[in-house]
Amino acid sequence: MGNPSGPWSTRHALIVVDVQNDFADPAGSLSVTGGDAILPAINAAVDAARAAGSLVIYTQDWHPARTPHFAIDGGVWPVHCVAGTWGAAFHPALRPDPDAVIRKGAQGEDGYSGFTVRDPSTGATVPTPLDKLLHEHEITKVTICGLATDYCVKATALDAATLGYRTALLAAAIAAVDLQRGDGERAVAEMVAAGITVEGTAQRATHDRRRDPPPPHES
Repeated sequence: MGNPSGPWSTRHALIVVDVQNDFADPAGSLSVTGGDAILPAINAAVDAARAAGSLVIYTQDWHPARTPHFAIDGGVWPVHCVAGTWGAAFHPALRPDPDAVIRKGAQGEDGYSGFTVRDPSTGATVPTPLDKLLHEHEITKVTICGLATDYCVKATALDAATLGYRTALLAAAIAAVDLQRGDGERAVAEMVAAGITVEGTAQRATHDRRRDPPPPHES
């Protein structure tokens, strides 16, 4: 399939967003239809990046069992990615380096972006270690892939662009929740408007609406 995000280099990082069982596996509590279909494209990008000495980072939702992020405690989402559970584990097709994992939402926060988490009650945001890690490796460009296009991928990409990284989206390696038809396409358009480059051909995926929560309010 070639290397749509090349050339990779030591100043270029690949960020793989939240490819966890609860999102990527059809049995997951918040599964994205087609989420597992993007795994070959993700692994191809990982192989190419690693071969060039690029940094590869994986973000991971890592929630407590009770959090205002969940509908049972007043939030909008079904319980998902609870720390230490099967649902929170990375999909078995991935090969993450445990030293390059950024966990988010561990204190009950909303964890949409790999760069920041947000208190769901006050709206206050705090940074994750991701930006610091990228600066330590002198990264100037990031390519983003994973789940889901219209939530965590979008939030991570927009934050990366705001922080000054040249930011690209690997279109063959993302899938959208699409709570409302077209959410994924609108998310991509928003990212493009923010100066983010879209590379490759997009996958099309929709969420199983039998489990749809109401759409969250993002700030």
